[in-house]
Amino acid sequence: MILSFAARTARTRAFPLFALALFAAGWVLPALAEQQDWIGSGCTIVPGRLELDGGTVQYSRAGQGRPVLLLHGLFAQKEQWHAVMCALAAQGFDAIAPDLPGFGQSTGFAVTAYDLGEQADRLHRFAQALGLKDFALAGNSMGGTIAAIYAERYSKDLSRLAFVGPPLGVVEWGPKVRQAIEQGINPFIPVTADQFDLEMQLLFFDPPAIAPELRETLVKSYVEHNRDYRQIWDIVNLYDTALDKPLHVDLPVFILWGEGDGIYPVDGAAKLQERLPGNRLVKLPRAGHLPMLERPAETAARLAAFLRE
Repeated sequence: MILSFAARTARTRAFPLFALALFAAGWVLPALAEQQDWIGSGCTIVPGRLELDGGTVQYSRAGQGRPVLLLHGLFAQKEQWHAVMCALAAQGFDAIAPDLPGFGQSTGFAVTAYDLGEQADRLHRFAQALGLKDFALAGNSMGGTIAAIYAERYSKDLSRLAFVGPPLGVVEWGPKVRQAIEQGINPFIPVTADQFDLEMQLLFFDPPAIAPELRETLVKSYVEHNRDYRQIWDIVNLYDTALDKPLHVDLPVFILWGEGDGIYPVDGAAKLQERLPGNRLVKLPRAGHLPMLERPAETAARLAAFLRE
């Protein structure tokens, strides 16, 4: 998950990355400043597009070597991986991050595209179209759940599986999320400034200060496109128990969990470990639900070490 604002047509939904809005407004989280520095210091991120299943999938690619496919979370897009992609490219990997169908700049897909099983199957066709073989797959939040479904269905494609931040469908919401929902508030679709601030507190270990005018713009978008957000939320959350069972994945597995995650508390890591024998867990200090965005250097270093093993 990540904050975003929506643009929608009859059969096209696009959710641009919140971080890009912050860049445009001149406000930058320290970790995002680092991301800009990396991207501006010799790292070439190549944009790509692929016509697939009647729609268009946009993706980013950096580096050469062993391929690793990176999946964003709900209401997010590929750009949140750019800093990690640059770090992986510098260490000899071919890093690829798509806008999952219906998110970011990927357009032309029907509402059924949001089903996570459909996402996994379409991702398989995407990987085949790019000629990817024996690649590593990593996902954040919703993207982690799609990665797990993919690994169960298409394990022969993969060399490794990584969860960068906990996936949807393993543990219950954290106490602040539960409290908000019990009060009739969806903290990930905020319709007031206070709800927006709560979302920030849940997503980040160290929530950034945001200019009131930018907050107002973002909240306005949530309000204007509220029905779309809620429709997508409902479809995705049909998978809220998707990983509530042992996973039949015969692959090396890496779990990176922010110690300050307010959405899925780090204590839940043991539950995910039980479902994936032979996994390796790292609890990342001073990180929330989006370690690749809030702590890109540490995230990239941990992930690269796992991929090199």
